[in-house]
Amino acid sequence: MLQALELTRTFGDHTALQGLNLRVERGDIYCLLGANGAGKTTTINLFLNFVRPTSGSARVNGIDVVEQPLETKRHLAYIPEHVMLYGNLTGLENLRYFARLGGHNEYSAADLQGFLDRVGLQRDAASQRVRTYSKGMRQKVGVAIALAKRAGALLLDEPTSGLDPKASNEFSELLLQLKAEGAAILMATHDLFRAKETGTRIGIMKQGRLVQELSTDEVSHADLERIYLEHMH
Repeated sequence: MLQALELTRTFGDHTALQGLNLRVERGDIYCLLGANGAGKTTTINLFLNFVRPTSGSARVNGIDVVEQPLETKRHLAYIPEHVMLYGNLTGLENLRYFARLGGHNEYSAADLQGFLDRVGLQRDAASQRVRTYSKGMRQKVGVAIALAKRAGALLLDEPTSGLDPKASNEFSELLLQLKAEGAAILMATHDLFRAKETGTRIGIMKQGRLVQELSTDEVSHADLERIYLEHMH
């Protein structure tokens, strides 16, 4: 569903990403770990076509994101560290707006409320203005937007950063539900614990390169931390 082929991006003399090859299939949660500047966000931005590759390609459902940007975006949902919503609109109004922006005008109010129920947003919160929401509540609306868009692939950039443990756990449960339904999920994160608990595969990045890939069922939490720290030294 998501594929990087020798994906490279330079900014002047700085190489932000060098020859990345990875593949995220439906039902995968692929977690990118690495220090700030390792290339995680650059990878996600390349899949979103926010920046263009210097060489190589990023593909969504087999389609090159540079050659057919609008088509690939139909398959994608993006949840950044801070989900950008309209503070003066309610959660339900934001969901309706972004669903329509994605070409889905067919949803009734009950349909939209159903998406918010599914992600665990409290019923009374759905009718409150988003400016009153916690970060965890905003993230839930972001997932509801992805559901309404019927996106086959999700790109997540530090989605649990700043969440309290309960909200982080709830968000992880949502990702596992989406995984079970066949979504392909690529997540950049610093959270080794959540990567192990939620991910199916882990890629460790350093200075723009993918230095190791791991299957989460083959390593313990302690092993993952040790391997990660060895690469960071």
